[in-house]
Amino acid sequence: TPRAIVALLEQYNVPIKGADVVVIGRGLTVGRPLGLLLSRKRESATVTLTHSATKDLAAHIKRADIVVAALGKAHFITADLVKPGAAVIDVGITRTAAGLAGDVHPDVAKVAGHIAPMPGGVGPMTRAMLLSNVVEIAEAALLK
Repeated sequence: TPRAIVALLEQYNVPIKGADVVVIGRGLTVGRPLGLLLSRKRESATVTLTHSATKDLAAHIKRADIVVAALGKAHFITADLVKPGAAVIDVGITRTAAGLAGDVHPDVAKVAGHIAPMPGGVGPMTRAMLLSNVVEIAEAALLK
């Protein structure tokens, strides 16, 4: 999933280098690995890894060029929290009475410059990255 997020940002020409990125969620599947990936020399983003107990989380989100929500709280990110033009990636998923919901409220689309909603945003790209990994491993095995 972290690799899929970077691929999506690159595909849509969202500037990563020097960007202020806020990752909301410190999980081992998305939050922590994504923070490491985006702060590598190649990407060179300034990453702030936050969570639901981060003091003044709203201020962190409001200044971010890129927001990645991986918290698991339905519609936690609202339009008033997002900097106009920011790229917003929704990776969170919560089962509600109305069905599955992401961490990002649908109204954020009116403010964001780019948005990858849940469902349908990062999931298909994650599957593509998994397939890419299989191909890379197979090619490496053939070259041995």
